[in-house]
Amino acid sequence: MTPEVAVILGLSVLTAVLLLGAFYATTRQDRRTSAPGSSGETTTAPAGTVRPPRSADSSPPPPGPEASGHVGIDYPDPRTIKVGDTIDHQGVRARVLGAMHLSRQGVQWTEYLLDDGTRRRQWLSVEMHPGRAPGDAPHLEVLLWTPVPSEGMVPAKAMIIVEGVEFFPADRGTAAFRSEGFTGMPDRGLLDFADYRAADGRLLSFERVQGEGWNSSYARSLPPGSITILSRG
Repeated sequence: MTPEVAVILGLSVLTAVLLLGAFYATTRQDRRTSAPGSSGETTTAPAGTVRPPRSADSSPPPPGPEASGHVGIDYPDPRTIKVGDTIDHQGVRARVLGAMHLSRQGVQWTEYLLDDGTRRRQWLSVEMHPGRAPGDAPHLEVLLWTPVPSEGMVPAKAMIIVEGVEFFPADRGTAAFRSEGFTGMPDRGLLDFADYRAADGRLLSFERVQGEGWNSSYARSLPPGSITILSRG
């Protein structure tokens, strides 16, 4: 064998070894990147897609005050309060001086004027609301209204500020009313109202008998079960 032939054969063998090495390395790399459970794998969502978020907590909200018992069974029904009754609301004893029976577009509710011995004018409103969603049971709302000084103020259709608190419009309209007992109101008439709500849930309402000036009150929600009828008038 001549030296030239030996050199050619040597180069051929070296080239074959290099080609085999490159093919083996490429095959290993392909296996690493294509194996779904390989160590060091990074999975990226395709462009334009978003991974679904973890499901939100679907547990039901905590029961409201009216869910702690059954009205008329576990506690007296506030809708049965009559003029002349003596009631207790969260430890405060008061006599029912009068009542206003109101209606608006088929919705009816009652407001009771209370005398707790302090000469402050408070009203207790009782209203049955339909369920918040189809299939929900109706719920009883009881609100205690306390006058707030707002001389000269009129209910605006935009945000208003009372005693440094911002209140935003919630509802307004006109209701027909019928008075019973002592209320300081006419026997019958129309009552304009404008309700507002603050960010913290505080309620503010303006009311007026048509033809008279506006009065305003803050509202505090009471659990229906906190009303006890102590004696009947």
